[in-house]
Amino acid sequence: MNKDGKMSYKEVQILFKMINIDLNDEYAANLFKKCDKSGDGRLEHEEIELFCRELLRRPELDAVFQQYSANGCVLSTVDLREFLKDQGEDHTLVHAQSLILNYELNEWAQKNQFMTPNGFTMYMLSKENDVYNPEHGRVYQDMSRPLNHYFISSSHNTYLTKDQLISESSVQAYIRALRQGCRCVELDCWDGEKEPVIYHGHTLTSKVPFIEVVKVIAEYAFKTSPYPLILSLENHCCVEQQTIMAQQLRSILGDKLLTTPINDKLLQWLPSPEVMQSTLIELFIKCTLKPDSSSSDSSSSDDESKAESKPKAWKDCKLSPDLSDLVVYTSSVAFKGFDPSAKKPPNEMSSFSESDALKLIKESGKLFVRHNTLHLSRIYPSGQRVQSSNYNPQDMWNAGCQMVALNFQTQCEEMDLNRGRFLPNGRCGYVLKPSFMCQPDSEFNPENTGGGPGHNPTLLTIKVISAQQLPKPDKEKLNSIVDPLVWVQTYGVPIDNNTKKTHRIDNNGFNPRWDCTFKFQLHVPELVLVRFMVEDHDYATRNDFLGQFTLPFTSMRTGYRHVHLLKGDGSYMSPSSLFIHVKITPGYSSPTRQAGTHST
Repeated sequence: MNKDGKMSYKEVQILFKMINIDLNDEYAANLFKKCDKSGDGRLEHEEIELFCRELLRRPELDAVFQQYSANGCVLSTVDLREFLKDQGEDHTLVHAQSLILNYELNEWAQKNQFMTPNGFTMYMLSKENDVYNPEHGRVYQDMSRPLNHYFISSSHNTYLTKDQLISESSVQAYIRALRQGCRCVELDCWDGEKEPVIYHGHTLTSKVPFIEVVKVIAEYAFKTSPYPLILSLENHCCVEQQTIMAQQLRSILGDKLLTTPINDKLLQWLPSPEVMQSTLIELFIKCTLKPDSSSSDSSSSDDESKAESKPKAWKDCKLSPDLSDLVVYTSSVAFKGFDPSAKKPPNEMSSFSESDALKLIKESGKLFVRHNTLHLSRIYPSGQRVQSSNYNPQDMWNAGCQMVALNFQTQCEEMDLNRGRFLPNGRCGYVLKPSFMCQPDSEFNPENTGGGPGHNPTLLTIKVISAQQLPKPDKEKLNSIVDPLVWVQTYGVPIDNNTKKTHRIDNNGFNPRWDCTFKFQLHVPELVLVRFMVEDHDYATRNDFLGQFTLPFTSMRTGYRHVHLLKGDGSYMSPSSLFIHVKITPGYSSPTRQAGTHST
């Protein structure tokens, strides 16, 4: 570009490459000629405006507009109300008028209560027309239920920035997790020279002072969410340094730290997130023996499993009274099986490795669900995941496990699911479990959903119409044009797991169009997550990730919607989006089907 305010055809071609679109020469030349009213071979001012308008035209949106416009030129309030009705949302006159007022830029149309194609496009691209229900962007669920009735956003080895062996331990990792709405953070505490430190024991990960982590927690604990933050302490310290930990917790956290029961119902039910707002609960995952009593090459996760599987470790462990006095509602105990006759106090909770949890779900799914209606369960990754990979959290949510701890530092599909699970309810880190997972006598079994509680057959139909302004995958491919394709995936109980994908569109990341329709038969829709993922097709290597968005099925809206895509780290990548149509109707039962399908 020579910055003279005019565009030659060559500069137009450069522009196309900058905005990630590869138009064929014939179309590009015709569009240029159409907009070059002066015929001088260069576009200027109004001609550039016309060119951009033509380039940004959305034929698929124009088709929807024409479908509802009585005169083909504008939408009257009557037309707009009919559209809103079909969308399944507020179709009152007042709402239609407010949309015209907010999105119509043409003064004449706004004054006469009409919506032009441009105003309609503005509205359709807005957050107000997002596939995600904006009402779920606030805390809308009942927060007065017992703590164990909620899924709780939880982090594993929160202090780590990368892998489990040599990466840096940092307070920044706690800040990032808390800003994402995490409500259970982990602190692996070891003896320092004078004061306790946090790091991944028996590894080369760096150490961060315990007191610095507590200071950060005090500052950031309630900036994103007002609901209780659970501190998962893995204690490897001597009694003296445990006492220092207790003193630092009390002095820095002050009255934010819960030290006494809130009421006299301690032995009946756990308190609710509502009554414990702005409080920190100390959760003891374990107390370990001194290093000479354990293997030097075991990870903290392995130690955690061993400590809970060997009650003797608890008996032999010396615990500072000052530290133990801080445990009120979350007393960690070794899991000894499902015994309906044993009336355990609700403040007893257990931790499970991912493999142990999966085994329980497979062999005793219904009993595990019942256990989780009364007690808290925390799941942690296998010690074999040294690169900080994650397991599928959906399997654990299917059994009602509340604290499904993941490596927040890792950008992966599993963290996409976690962000999707905790997207609703104001991203406060607490999401109410379905009612059939909160009844002590629940008959729900995640491994068998041919009928019974939670079984509500639903047909989800999604038409992937188009995408807009997709990014290029990385700096190394800035000169390439993407060949996008879209995956649509459902995650839930095994029978509801499904994956489908569109064909690829060659050389168009600007406005690719698919018009592919997929049907998903859901059996337990209240547990389902829906994930949209866009990739750049590559013949020689693995496809490149371009963006994704995951949300609960119960937070989806029907009709014509835009899906605003997220980067791998969960941040928005505006203006990239998908344009889809969603339809939800009663489904049918298929009890013999035992697993999801893969469709291409």
